[in-house]
Amino acid sequence: MSEFTPQRIRSLVEAAAGVAAQTDLSSLLRATVATAVELTAAKYGAIGVLGEHGSLVDFISVGMDEAEIKRISHYPRGTGVLGTITRQGKTVRIDEIAHHPDSVGFPEHHPEMHTFLGVPVRVGDRVFGNLYLTEKDGGFTEQDETILELLAVTAGAAVATLRLQERLRRAALQEDRERIARDLHDSIIQDLFAIGLGLQTAVGHLGHDAETVRTRITDAVDRLDETIGSLRRYIFDLRPPVWARPSLSTEIRRLVADLSEPYGVDVGIDVDCPPDTPEAPLSDHIVSVVKESVSNALRHSQARTIDVRVACDGTRMLVNIADDGAGFDPDAEHGGLGLRNLARRVAAVGGEYVLDTAPGKGTVVTVWFPLG
Repeated sequence: MSEFTPQRIRSLVEAAAGVAAQTDLSSLLRATVATAVELTAAKYGAIGVLGEHGSLVDFISVGMDEAEIKRISHYPRGTGVLGTITRQGKTVRIDEIAHHPDSVGFPEHHPEMHTFLGVPVRVGDRVFGNLYLTEKDGGFTEQDETILELLAVTAGAAVATLRLQERLRRAALQEDRERIARDLHDSIIQDLFAIGLGLQTAVGHLGHDAETVRTRITDAVDRLDETIGSLRRYIFDLRPPVWARPSLSTEIRRLVADLSEPYGVDVGIDVDCPPDTPEAPLSDHIVSVVKESVSNALRHSQARTIDVRVACDGTRMLVNIADDGAGFDPDAEHGGLGLRNLARRVAAVGGEYVLDTAPGKGTVVTVWFPLG
């Protein structure tokens, strides 16, 4: 048995670290096999993942090209020598596969193989799969056995870590749901209460001022529609992790397309900011401004065109929504109630809000958000 030199040990440690650094299961398994093949000078390597009943449910190989793989009638099923590893839960090293008592041959068109080294990959106290190598000139050595066992331990620990991270993500999702429940109570339920008060006030005008009643009920219906949308967003559209979110430009374009489709209004969109700017939650505030402003323009302004512009000057984010619609009197009792609510929400997060409108003039909403 050849000794592990300092250089050999260093290479092994670096290889193990490379395996452990993988962040998804498929990459982890492939890195494990590729590293094992490289460190032992084997021609072929593979890892088979076991299902509940001991058969292979996933199989990743290294050493065969796509044409060779396609010619094989089927992947190994976890029987034969591979089944021996699973049953015994220990390393198997042989010089001639065909001479092993558990050998059952190979699938049709499978490359010829003789030497074999296989180890179980454990996750906790259970065998997760089999890591094995074949076809090394001169046969596999005790040193190869040690290397493969170390890689199997590393891979098993890394799989356990990935599973733990998944459980933590699920726990974080549950925590997020609980936070949303608190937000529902603190904001949206209060909005519903305010809508109810508004309807009660409208009832008091019945038989006296039909126009006031009509205006109040129309406003209440609009606010109720907005609140229902917020409920759907909170309950069903939980935000994905940052790495999985679309860019701000993509999100705004999707939102505007959904909003404008029933109205047939031409909406221009110009988003000019770096791909990763801004980060959540500022991006969420920007999307909310666009949604509220575009929704109001579509429902109330009779606009033919609406322009949405989002830009960054390095210190602030600009959000500008302009339409060529009828405009309104912002000082009227019910003028632009939804936009006034938006102004309060913008101010609450440190932004600046400017509304420019008048009857017959169209409407321009301008919002500045500080960066950082």
